[in-house]
Amino acid sequence: MANKLRFQLDESVSSAIAKGLRMRGIDVTTSSEAGLMGASDKEQLAYALSQGRVIFTFDDDFLVLASMGLEHCGIIYSHQRQAMGKIISNLVLVWECLDSDYMYGNVEFL
Repeated sequence: MANKLRFQLDESVSSAIAKGLRMRGIDVTTSSEAGLMGASDKEQLAYALSQGRVIFTFDDDFLVLASMGLEHCGIIYSHQRQAMGKIISNLVLVWECLDSDYMYGNVEFL
């Protein structure tokens, strides 16, 4: 796939997940690294859009923003916290199977 996904993990997601993804060669940033701790969800979505990144979150407010038609590069949402290994495996699978063109404006659920 020509357009590999790049992830932005919102502030509710452990940095250990970012580390696990990076160990697998996946481009990922976190809200902390981007200076977005405490930023609104709209600001986080705008940052991810400006960077061409798909947001991974546990925060259902991002689903509301998507339903309002806000532009985004994609949202991956999990309604419940799962074991870190399971989350990492699922995100790796998404990264392997989907590209940025497909994810643009779409929401995927883990």
